Amino acid sequence: MLKIYDGPVDVAELLTEWYGEKREENYGAMVTFVGTVREEGGIDGLSFDIYRPLLERWYGAWRDRLAEEGALLEMAHSEGDVPVHTSSFACAIFSPKRRVALTMLDAFVEDFKANAPIWKYDLKEGRRLYAAERSTPMSGSGLLA
Repeated sequence: MLKIYDGPVDVAELLTEWYGEKREENYGAMVTFVGTVREEGGIDGLSFDIYRPLLERWYGAWRDRLAEEGALLEMAHSEGDVPVHTSSFACAIFSPKRRVALTMLDAFVEDFKANAPIWKYDLKEGRRLYAAERSTPMSGSGLLA
């Protein structure tokens, strides 16, 4: 399931929920990743815009890919403002075998950073500034030639 939070992801509640829902479904592994907003460059936090139809399609393709391995993907991301030292992203992969979950988690997070349709802004001195230097252009995006 894909969850979108208005503001920070409540990591403790979310991981407890995911574990509680899946612990009796005979998965041998639950591997998680949590992204936390770091205090750097004088920012007060980050802010995110999401293009939901594309995110749902991208996420669905990953769920299908993992299902072929007998694994399940859960993901949550923030929309709007997220202060430093709070989380904007969490995901978990459930798999019968740990190696599948560990391998797929790395591939998923790397693809997320490169291709998920989520735009990041710095929050600094009450302003929202596009974080161009820390953003990755999406394949196929931009002006048409």
